[in-house]
Amino acid sequence: MTRRCAYAAQIVPSAIRGNASEIPAYLRGLCGVLFLWTFIAPGVCAQAAEPLTSEDITRLRSVTAAAVSPDGRNVAYVLSVPRKPFKDEDGPNWEELHVLGESGSKPFVTGEVNVSAVKWKPDGKSISFLAKRGKDKTKSLYVMAVDGGEARNVLSFDTDISEYSWSPDGTRVAFVAAEKDSKNQKELKEKGFKQEIYEEDVAKVRVWIAAPDDAESKPKLLELPGSPSELHWAPVGTNLAVGLAPSPLIDDTMMKRKLHVFNVDNGAIVSSFQNPGKLGDVAWSPDGEFLAVISAADINDPADSRLLIANPADGSLKDILPNYDGHVAAIEWQDKDTVMYLGAEGVWTTLNEIGRDGNNKKSHVPAGQMTASRFSLSDDGQTAAMVIDSPQHPGELFVMRHGDKGPARKTTNNSWLSERSLAQQEVIKYKARDGLALEGLLIHPLNEEKGKRYPLILRVHGGPEAHDHNGWLTSYGNPGQVAAAKGFAVFYPNYRGSTGRGVAFSKLGQADPAGKEFDDLVDAVDHLVAMGLVDKDKVGITGGSYGGYATAWCSTYHSERFAAGVMFVGISDKLSKSGTPDIPNEEALVHALMRPWDDWNHFLERSPIFHVQKARTPLLIMHGKDDPRVPPSQSAELYRHLKTLNQTPVRLVWYPGEGHGNRKAAAKYDFNLRMLQWFEHYLKGPGGQPPEFEMQYGLKPAEESKD
Repeated sequence: MTRRCAYAAQIVPSAIRGNASEIPAYLRGLCGVLFLWTFIAPGVCAQAAEPLTSEDITRLRSVTAAAVSPDGRNVAYVLSVPRKPFKDEDGPNWEELHVLGESGSKPFVTGEVNVSAVKWKPDGKSISFLAKRGKDKTKSLYVMAVDGGEARNVLSFDTDISEYSWSPDGTRVAFVAAEKDSKNQKELKEKGFKQEIYEEDVAKVRVWIAAPDDAESKPKLLELPGSPSELHWAPVGTNLAVGLAPSPLIDDTMMKRKLHVFNVDNGAIVSSFQNPGKLGDVAWSPDGEFLAVISAADINDPADSRLLIANPADGSLKDILPNYDGHVAAIEWQDKDTVMYLGAEGVWTTLNEIGRDGNNKKSHVPAGQMTASRFSLSDDGQTAAMVIDSPQHPGELFVMRHGDKGPARKTTNNSWLSERSLAQQEVIKYKARDGLALEGLLIHPLNEEKGKRYPLILRVHGGPEAHDHNGWLTSYGNPGQVAAAKGFAVFYPNYRGSTGRGVAFSKLGQADPAGKEFDDLVDAVDHLVAMGLVDKDKVGITGGSYGGYATAWCSTYHSERFAAGVMFVGISDKLSKSGTPDIPNEEALVHALMRPWDDWNHFLERSPIFHVQKARTPLLIMHGKDDPRVPPSQSAELYRHLKTLNQTPVRLVWYPGEGHGNRKAAAKYDFNLRMLQWFEHYLKGPGGQPPEFEMQYGLKPAEESKD
């Protein structure tokens, strides 16, 4: 089988629920053994197929969430639809509501809408969601019958509703919202007194209980000892599980959130759990007796990834998957004694079940067949809805029922991808210089010629408590298939500190920023050069956030190894960064394992600015001007030092109104074009002075003739 046609017999295995991935097992040459169906990758073997372009990226649609109805007959899902640059008013993607039924998929709420938190009411006859529509002043709760009709606003509040959970009989709803400004605060703001008291005058977040069908009743405040960020009403009775942090600040929510159970009727605490570190998904057992919880292993664990069973009767927590060499990504109860979970294992996701007591573990989909991040089960545990992406397409809706050999694809939201030629993607395993086994994902150059060496773009994920999976790897910030179509090899390394390989592996980069973790990046390049694929003199690097830190480090400390860099919302000064972001405790507890005053020199020496005089790598720096996570000053500082030294080309691009990552259509399109332009100029083109800063937008309508 030739590389051009390597995907002609790809197949999709069994799985359950998802927020991120299709799952064709990357089996190169195997022909569908134990799988549900086969497919031909869009355009891979078509003679006239066109390559993927930056303009194509602007129109990619994807399914982002799915919820199966209690009876398993219908699936509500969210479709993310990008706005069209130069045609639509600029802004983030629209989020539509669609429903898959027995007769196929139907649009329910579409167009210029932003639907979120899609859930089924307990009786399964209607769907609820949050949205701000029409004359709504705040984000409100809507309900829409599954058999048709208009969506009804059943609950509006003084401020946006951010989360909600239905009572078992569907007559009441618990919801989270911030307190509104007092009359005095409102009057002062109208007079121009808009000063902000940093981290002190943050609006308090509360939980209220409402009866949407009772027009005479008003929401009742549930007095809780902390700031809520999620809630789950037990399927039986009046217990409400709530995650509480000391304050609404993101750092407290991330590092200090504890799980509590309250009685809705009287507000009494039923039980409190001392979950260690970060708190993830929470799910009640069908009988309301236990909770399945995803939690960190300890306060220094970079990610919530352990599967715990919480017993409200005594407040105990039990890890039912001790020493798991993976990360639990999502959980659902199949029945009152069995938990199903998705496990991130390397670049794959496994689907498993395990007894509440930690026994009877069974794998339904082993590693090597799929990637997924979330799933939804019907009440009887026999029907699953999932979002799946693959190397051939972004997220789509899949359904699997009991007895099926695998999930069946139910949506195709980018049918035009069949007209595009996609390059081969494969898992690459290599060893670091200290012998540690590592892996990553390689997208080969499109129409690769055997024996020819190609320029490489090393794309480094952020976090670092994250990982790249063997799915769709192309977006506005990920060069992926667009770069491959331009003759680049693109590699996504899961370096030490990544998730997907257990707690111990995710801690390997702690207290050693830019140390062995970034040596792993250089070792990846050496491996690809040794394979005969990559030209060692034409290597570029890019990434955002922690990946931006890696880009800055490799463009300064390792500058002799990299011919071009594109840094996005990245870190350049570890000293100033430790005191300016919105997550100082998270930074200290799960990354640095120390404070700056414990070792000032350590923080300084692990900063790219400390090595700026070594820089000879042309560097394009891009940053959202309203980024609270990595302050824009991090980019400005590195730019200014490089510009002053004038030893290598540097350019800084601000994106007004954007935060830690671009959300709006124009900013995403511009970013993708600039990133690829920079790499083409310095890895394939003339180099020297930077390319013109004014971009040629292929989507811009041609100017009308004046004649």
